[in-house]
Amino acid sequence: MKKVLLFFGGMLLVWSCEETQKKEPISISPDALHAAIDKVTEIMIHDIFSPPVASRIFAYPNIAAYEIIALQNDTYRTLSGQVTDLTPIPKPNVEQTIHYPMAALVAHMELSKQLIFSEQEMEHFRDSLYTSWETKDASLFNTSKTYGLQVAAHIAEWMKKDNYAQTRTMPQFTVRMEDETRWQPTPPAYMAGIEPHWSKIRPFLIDSAAQFKPVPPPPFSMEKTADFYKELEEVYDISKKIEKDGDASEEIQIAQFWDCNPYVSVTRGHLMFATKKITPGAHWIGITKIAAKKTDSDFDKTVYAYTKTSMAIADAFISCWDEKYRSNLIRPETLINQHIDENWKPVLQTPPFPEYTSGHSVVSGAASIALTDIFGDGFQFDDDTEVPYGLPVRSFESFEAAADEAAISRMYGGIHYRAAVEVGVEQGRNLGTYIMDKVQMTSKQPIAANEN
Repeated sequence: MKKVLLFFGGMLLVWSCEETQKKEPISISPDALHAAIDKVTEIMIHDIFSPPVASRIFAYPNIAAYEIIALQNDTYRTLSGQVTDLTPIPKPNVEQTIHYPMAALVAHMELSKQLIFSEQEMEHFRDSLYTSWETKDASLFNTSKTYGLQVAAHIAEWMKKDNYAQTRTMPQFTVRMEDETRWQPTPPAYMAGIEPHWSKIRPFLIDSAAQFKPVPPPPFSMEKTADFYKELEEVYDISKKIEKDGDASEEIQIAQFWDCNPYVSVTRGHLMFATKKITPGAHWIGITKIAAKKTDSDFDKTVYAYTKTSMAIADAFISCWDEKYRSNLIRPETLINQHIDENWKPVLQTPPFPEYTSGHSVVSGAASIALTDIFGDGFQFDDDTEVPYGLPVRSFESFEAAADEAAISRMYGGIHYRAAVEVGVEQGRNLGTYIMDKVQMTSKQPIAANEN
């Protein structure tokens, strides 16, 4: 009898231990979100997404995650009714317990998986987290996962109506070689102009793609006294000075640090292949991570920071691409080879789209305004975003200073004229300021007159 009692006592102890293991608290730190976004960036580099498309891939999953955390954190306000055509996400079942950070990550990973090509890479990362959570508390995991997927489905339906699918079937950009002012494909790959219809993508917060239409570039003229020719000559002169100073020059280091061109082609004999690099938007998403970690931001604030910044970046690309294919301006490389030095090559490889305005300048201006709004002015940080790609850390005294350097890097790289850089960063800052004034994401912001 004693043996039987001991046996059942032992079994009860085992069951008790198993139950304790199942109910181990699930704690999700901001590092889990950073890791998820890093994984998405890594996959985008592998899949070679264009800079505008990459900005879309960042924005939608962040919004899904944000809407979930805003549902249970009074510090944050829903984007429904603020972001174009976004309706309220489904409410969770009141009879079920939801782990909101877990549900937010589930929604983020599900939407990310839908937006990339290499889905299996995202699934592998996701499944490792799923296993960890399910092992700790299967019931909580299942309710949170179900809700996260429900929200992801809601955001996916909204996402499908942003005209992206329609632009996939629109005609390619037509090059008119007889017009010397218009953009032409550049070496070595001579790629067609990417995303000529990106201005048709539904914006997140700006009223239209043309809302921040910049002033036109200087009138095209190859007269040596013309402002346009002087800007062309300036690009050439800067490159020759940099060339004389060598690879250790500060200008070359700046140009390389902010290159962010996923289309760089390398020719070896008869072979041509692409090197892997992040996009301008991905660089600023990396800076968002740096700022969030430096300030020890909690999970919810980290989601908020990524969401606000990624929306500014996405709208900046829509605004910039609207102007690029309107002005359709030829790149410095083409004109310098035709009129000044046929053997000249820029420090950076020229990206495959029209020149004006500078995409990196517009995006950097917008992102710097968003990050300043979140983390404050004069925010010093060490930017290690490019370390995985063989480039050293650079330090900045503010987000604005980083944006200014990103902008001027395009001239140092020989791929933009001065007007595209200076007008571009102003275009981005104006757009970013408008977005920060318009969107109300925290309870500290004043309530708009039409908000109930």
